[in-house]
Amino acid sequence: MRQNPNRGRVYRCCACRDSTGRLLGPRCPKLSNARHGGWAFAVDLPSLNKRSTMRRTGFATKAAASAARAHVLECERAGVSLDDSETVASYLTCWLEAKSPALKTNTVNRYTAYIHNDLIPALGAVPLERLTHDHVTQFIQRELAAGRGPVTLRRCVTTLSSALNDARRNHRLPHNAARFATIPRPPEPELTCWSTSQTSAFLRHCHAVEDPLADLFELMICTGMRKGETLGLHWADVDLKARALFVRWTLVSVDNSRSMLNAPKTHGSRAWVALSARAVEALQRQRRRQCRQQVTARHHDNLDLVFARPDGQPVRPQYVLDHLRRLTADAGLPAIRVHDLRHIAATIMINQGVPMAVVSKTLRHRNVATTVDIYGHLTREAAADGVSATCAALDAADARAA
Repeated sequence: MRQNPNRGRVYRCCACRDSTGRLLGPRCPKLSNARHGGWAFAVDLPSLNKRSTMRRTGFATKAAASAARAHVLECERAGVSLDDSETVASYLTCWLEAKSPALKTNTVNRYTAYIHNDLIPALGAVPLERLTHDHVTQFIQRELAAGRGPVTLRRCVTTLSSALNDARRNHRLPHNAARFATIPRPPEPELTCWSTSQTSAFLRHCHAVEDPLADLFELMICTGMRKGETLGLHWADVDLKARALFVRWTLVSVDNSRSMLNAPKTHGSRAWVALSARAVEALQRQRRRQCRQQVTARHHDNLDLVFARPDGQPVRPQYVLDHLRRLTADAGLPAIRVHDLRHIAATIMINQGVPMAVVSKTLRHRNVATTVDIYGHLTREAAADGVSATCAALDAADARAA
């Protein structure tokens, strides 16, 4: 049977009780005083083929109660299932539990921290269907005032937005209150890159001191591979004769205490990587070094990792960073991050005139636009050099004709 779109009633009530303790509600005689009590609404909603009445109290004005009733009826027409007993805390807890099996361990840990340390303490008591953009905005303002970094805060709000998006798709909410949240964007970090001569000096220094990670750094610079991809590389995925390797795993650090292998995040990252002669030589040296370690090690777990500790276990990412910092300082070079080695690889390719599409394919970016966004300034510099060369040639021709 078709429901009346304007059904329900708006009325005044209070919290007074009679001598037996029974709530008087709209029957209280004191309601004749306009200052006594407040406004409420009641509306019948279909629930599993039985009558279910939603009642809400505590509105300061009749207009506010009417607007709330209209919102409930609008949600019903849109197919949104309203449950006024569910809070943000209970929804986020259930959402995380349902979502976790499909997520990677690090993602689950990050979502758990944001939900239990930030979102639930701040917004958990709010009924889910009453969560508004103002709630989210006030949360952001409080966090920023407390000194929270915009990058971390953005990730936290993105987690909330993802959960609310699922609620909207499941007809649990009519809209996502966090969708248009505004968080100040931090300035884009400048890429720190060594010149080709500085990069060469760094690699020469690594080999001169026989650092155990010298060939890891060489491979990263020669291929543009990410740190996790290099540490997760298996010998079974390396074909030295074909001068290629396949990125199948990435090593990630969990809670800064243990490491685990995951599949790369995107399908495009799982791809063949071509090897130059220098990269092949680096892998051959690493194989010989690993064979020597296996002979002298008291215990060795053969996990088939290309870069591993003497006992065969994965190399910790922090260990790589510590070595890079020490080697960089000893070589007298500007400090960089491990990920900057990937930027150095891209910069060298672009400066050598390698087409942007080829650079993008080598780095396994999702598309060329991503590569241009990151390294577009280099192509602009090359374009400036090009027009300057044209200008110089014309000036020289004018001088000869004069």
